[in-house]
Amino acid sequence: MKIFKTLTSLIMVVFGINIAIAGNLPGPVVETDWLENNKNNVVILDIRKDVKSFTKKPKYKMNKKTGKNKLVKVGGHIPGAILVNYKKLRSDKIIDGRKVEKMLVSKSAFEKLMQASGVNKDSNVVIVSKGENNLDMTMATRFYWQMKYYGHNNMAILNGGTAQWISDNRTVDTKESKAKKGNWVATAERKEILATSAEVEAAVKAKTQLVDTRPISLYLGTWRKKSYVFADGHIPGAKAYPNELLTTRMPAKFLTNSDSKSLFEQMGISVDKQAVTYCNSGHLATGSWFVMSELMGNKNVKMYDGSMHQWTLEKHDVVKLKME
Repeated sequence: MKIFKTLTSLIMVVFGINIAIAGNLPGPVVETDWLENNKNNVVILDIRKDVKSFTKKPKYKMNKKTGKNKLVKVGGHIPGAILVNYKKLRSDKIIDGRKVEKMLVSKSAFEKLMQASGVNKDSNVVIVSKGENNLDMTMATRFYWQMKYYGHNNMAILNGGTAQWISDNRTVDTKESKAKKGNWVATAERKEILATSAEVEAAVKAKTQLVDTRPISLYLGTWRKKSYVFADGHIPGAKAYPNELLTTRMPAKFLTNSDSKSLFEQMGISVDKQAVTYCNSGHLATGSWFVMSELMGNKNVKMYDGSMHQWTLEKHDVVKLKME
């Protein structure tokens, strides 16, 4: 009997190896070829603001020199993907009597969203954005950060998003998607990846690395686009790492670790040291957090959810470029 069990186990290992591997994510980022081979073993969550594009056809423009069609606007989705409206990831929160916008949703609200999206507690999840630009990819990183905060471990982001999927000539669906209700529940609140205003104040005093992931014009304070940020400039001591350095152009793909490390160093940022990332409202900042924490393995990085919105709402000091 013992020999039989051993032989059975060996047979399962030999012949079932592809099944076993299919259910495991190879890392925090997956490529389209991996997803094509494993899409039936994962839950694909398509995160976007432009929800109408989920059921529209992609748009192309012909290159006059080559005669080939080039993708100019993403439409449709990966077959089997479940649409998740990015706006449902954020909510208002009262902190010290102030209404702070675009914050992490409550545990119960996030549980309902995940369950409605068909996620179970043991699901392997692949997060897909439109992948047209770095703003799309940071929607994916925000979703990833939020899932991790509430205790989920088995998730990855599709590199290049749907734009890469389409560019690789893979099948695109334009039908509405429906999910069977999942049983996902939050199992933690990982405050080690979330920075509060008090922690950012302490970081300023301790001269801990602060990484501002907004465009340079916002960092310098020469242009303030967002109406919910109440002062120009950046948090004292922060270093700039503009969001356009996070990815390539469409399809928006993460850079190699060596290229990212080189860019961080050029901007005066060490990828190995303690850091807090921020932006206007905790969107772009998850991109630099994701690259430093998940891709480069620095587990001493936090993301300031309130970012410049909360910082300026609370009337903390900012630094602005002095112009004559």
